[in-house]
Amino acid sequence: MTRRISVVVGLLFAIAGAMQFLHAQQQPADLVLSNGKIITVDERFTIAQAVAIAGDRIVAVGSNQDIGRLAGPGTRRIDLMGRSVTPGLIDNHLHLLRAGNTWLQELRFEGVESRKKAIEMLRARAKAAGPGGWVFNIGGWAHQQFTDDPKPFTREELDQIAPDNPVALQESYYQVFLNSRALQAFGIEAGKPDPADFIKGSIQRDASGQPTGVIKGDIAATRPVAARMPKLPADQLEASTTALVKDMNRAGLTSVGVAGCNADVLEIFQKWKAQGRSPVRIFCIGGAAAGNPDGVERSVAQIAQMKLFQGDSYIDNVFFGESVYTPLHDPMFALKSNPTPDQLAQWRRMAMAIAAAGLPLHVHAELHDTIDAFLDQIEAVNKEHPIKNLRWTLAHINQINAAQLERMKKLGMYAAVHPWAVINGAIMHEGFGDGAYDMPPLATLQASGIMWGFGTDGTAANQTLPFMTLYFAVTGKMVGGMKVIKQTVSREDALIAHTRKNAFFVFQENSLGSIQPGKLADLLVLDRDYLTIPPDQIKDIRPVMTMVGGRIVYDAGAGGATK
Repeated sequence: MTRRISVVVGLLFAIAGAMQFLHAQQQPADLVLSNGKIITVDERFTIAQAVAIAGDRIVAVGSNQDIGRLAGPGTRRIDLMGRSVTPGLIDNHLHLLRAGNTWLQELRFEGVESRKKAIEMLRARAKAAGPGGWVFNIGGWAHQQFTDDPKPFTREELDQIAPDNPVALQESYYQVFLNSRALQAFGIEAGKPDPADFIKGSIQRDASGQPTGVIKGDIAATRPVAARMPKLPADQLEASTTALVKDMNRAGLTSVGVAGCNADVLEIFQKWKAQGRSPVRIFCIGGAAAGNPDGVERSVAQIAQMKLFQGDSYIDNVFFGESVYTPLHDPMFALKSNPTPDQLAQWRRMAMAIAAAGLPLHVHAELHDTIDAFLDQIEAVNKEHPIKNLRWTLAHINQINAAQLERMKKLGMYAAVHPWAVINGAIMHEGFGDGAYDMPPLATLQASGIMWGFGTDGTAANQTLPFMTLYFAVTGKMVGGMKVIKQTVSREDALIAHTRKNAFFVFQENSLGSIQPGKLADLLVLDRDYLTIPPDQIKDIRPVMTMVGGRIVYDAGAGGATK
């Protein structure tokens, strides 16, 4: 059922909320945005005209007339000229900090729907890099997104595009395309054994033994290539991270649940926070996962000492995750899993320790059999250490079903949905056939009543653009327009899952996720109306302004990011 409420009714609620703050407001607002369509994403999905901000908080939402009364001589006023405003978008699972180590060097194909354009970008980057300079990316795209010519890159083609440069283009975690110079740099040659760090069989060769330039075999096969890419000099790390968050702000992201908070990049965010210029909120997902029984012994001891929630609304540690026992970490393109009793016993030992320590859990769980096996273990853990109030969350869950969701609800669990099909939909259909049309089953998730929210699992496994995810959720189409899922949701429910519900997944539901008095002023001003444009245009929405804590961090009219 749609949550859309008429503008007239929405204004009545917004005005009532604003009036409550008129009496409490002692000082004029610092900033007033008016003459717009404020999509508050509150519980009533209220629509208002204007919003007032003081410091880093929203103080009132309502009509132009009522909010105008909160302005003083020093108040900055922004005329929205009818534009829509939404809460800042939240991604509940993104490997953001890891990407800081490569972003400045990568040639990203996010949202690029033309192979011709991708080739132009490759040529331009090769020219900029100069002879011998690497041209590469580490995931975030798949060749099926190219509407004009959806075919893989070949070694010969890349040789022609960049004859003087080594090229490595990683498609999600599925495969990597290399040219001859890259093969030579890696020591991959006809008549010679494969380099020791490459997974056996991952280097594709033709009938004569000549390497084709394709490295294939899920995440384990792609990792040796990524590990061999040039390392970013330490003195460029902040510039690379700046470029990364500028792109995230431009895309509309204001808060991120970060899987793996790399210490070197986190230090940069901490410096920015101390300087009062944090461009995005970081909520870390981490912990001492184990890879074998001996590791479990060490991890259990560390879990007992783990402390979360020592930070604030800009940087904090909020979950144990995303792995618990790594042998049960489903490979991305595996078609089936077979968790063994011994492996599950170790997983349960870890989960028992996490529950005993009272820690929230955010765990990678993708395939049907893995999800069932994990729920078996969690039900056993729950009998000794109830988890109902710990926000235990299964992450990814592209193959989850209604029965599993019902088990999760009974346990008081939650669902972090990371739709890999946004770029990998065609690949998933090759592997799962028509079953891929329900991966993920968004309509089933929505109908279940479970708390769920969106993440991307970018920047390698998936793309990072939130409006592309929203387009996928509403239309069922991957980048490039191929219909890959049948279970879609309304645009209102999709937006709620990327804002208000995701605030719950970063433990900020009282401060983020909707435009309401008292909440932090994280807002987007959009170039078109999310609620009324044709569904196929949702992917084309661009923020013209992004605000974090009342501070403008991206302004398209001012040329981009601000300090």
